[in-house]
Amino acid sequence: MKKLLLNGVDGNFGGKSAGILLEKYPHEDLIFTAPREKALEKYKEMGIETRVADFNNAETLVETFKGADTVVLISMPFVGPKRRAAHKTAIDAAVRAGVKKLVYTSIVGAGEKDIDTYEVNDHVWTENYIKEQPIHYLILRDSQYAEAMVSSFVEAYERTNGVLANNMGEGKMAFISRDDCATAAAYAAMSEDIDKVLNINGAELLTIADFLEIASEVTGKKVVYKYITDDEMYAYFDSIGVPRTTEEMWADTAKNFPFCSDGMVTFGKAIRQNQMSVYTNDFEKLTGRKPLFVRQIFEDFSNHLIGNRTSTDN
Repeated sequence: MKKLLLNGVDGNFGGKSAGILLEKYPHEDLIFTAPREKALEKYKEMGIETRVADFNNAETLVETFKGADTVVLISMPFVGPKRRAAHKTAIDAAVRAGVKKLVYTSIVGAGEKDIDTYEVNDHVWTENYIKEQPIHYLILRDSQYAEAMVSSFVEAYERTNGVLANNMGEGKMAFISRDDCATAAAYAAMSEDIDKVLNINGAELLTIADFLEIASEVTGKKVVYKYITDDEMYAYFDSIGVPRTTEEMWADTAKNFPFCSDGMVTFGKAIRQNQMSVYTNDFEKLTGRKPLFVRQIFEDFSNHLIGNRTSTDN
């Protein structure tokens, strides 16, 4: 069997992918990594080969990746030049280590010609860089996590009198569970497919108003949508202390705000402009099952909150 190396098993996404691989793939052919030894202890106790992956150290990362046929690179949680540098280090290390295939978790909209968002631009850059390298790839463009909007729904009900205000307007998104995206990454690692881009979308295209209508019906908690402008969104985030970017002190503020306002505002704008309304059955073809519907997610919404974002970058 081919050796599969999964990075970031300490995070929500990586942990779910690890669970799928543990169920589906021979344990002796798995390698799990994380930035800290402590996060790997439970896998080591299962007999899984574990390695510490330092994405700031090109030389040690080459050693970390050696012996792996496929490496899963889950995109970094920070954004901008720091993220691109980390991705470049990882991709270069994979090439130097002789890795044959790289699975990369990108984002919906990365194939849109005129898209320009703080979040997506990094993925466009990374995708292009991967394609220039002498390595096979499988790129997964994940739709927006439904969990992010589930958490926003709960917050709107509890804190803003049942009104969720943002700049998405009437744009559509095939919202998908983060768990489904993590499942797709695990299946992509096991897949024989190479040199392809797959769109990992949810089961239905919805506006944010549609999303909230389903959520309200299932939970019995009424939340309605209110459109606000990009400038109004920035003003709101500034008022509650959300950082504009993921530079400087973001690793600390991420404990309370797992995203930055530049990312959220430009992302919402792209949705409003229907630059992210991609809808395919690539997930089903890859995994053999349909993704969760938003209704199913809200029927079990306590297990579909966004949670903390792993911000380790040193």
